[in-house]
Amino acid sequence: MKPQDIVAGKASSLWIFGYGSLVWKPDFEYRRSQVGHIQGYKRRFWHGDNFHRGDAELPGRVVTLIEDDDASTWGVAFEVTGAEVEESLKYLTVRETVRGGYVTKTVEFFPDGEEQPSVPALVYIATEDNALYLGPASPEAIGVQIAVCRGKTGHNLEYLLRLAEFMRSSCPHVEDHHLFSIEAAALNMVSYLLAAQ
Repeated sequence: MKPQDIVAGKASSLWIFGYGSLVWKPDFEYRRSQVGHIQGYKRRFWHGDNFHRGDAELPGRVVTLIEDDDASTWGVAFEVTGAEVEESLKYLTVRETVRGGYVTKTVEFFPDGEEQPSVPALVYIATEDNALYLGPASPEAIGVQIAVCRGKTGHNLEYLLRLAEFMRSSCPHVEDHHLFSIEAAALNMVSYLLAAQ
């Protein structure tokens, strides 16, 4: 479902699932948030960013979701209600679609913890046909790229470290090998660069 369809339908409530910077910086009003996961997708640093965390000459790397029937991705879902629905979708259209090149899909979100029912949630995904899509690379190559990039929102390294910290503090039972191997590679590069000065 597209954001404009949701607004046109005058939805009174909507869940939005975040798995990257939205987990620590939603920047929109919401009624409540919950940690949990979606199934059938894996989080990967395969999307380029030439605005928030990089520029045209040196794009940063940010996460997208890749379909994988056996995978799940942990993050935060935000429930927006009333006027928040339209306002949050306007904001996210600029942040994620116009500047980030993401498209929207509807997924089933499973809250962590107590036996709570799943809810449909809107998610933003960058696909392979996006001009900013960079695709796979080794953790070392991605880590080096992240260590040296900066955009209008800040250093690409901050994005990586905040996401890793979220996973450690909010989802300590989840092992995200892709994320943590890139974090280690990026921190090794930063140590190398600092030692070389």
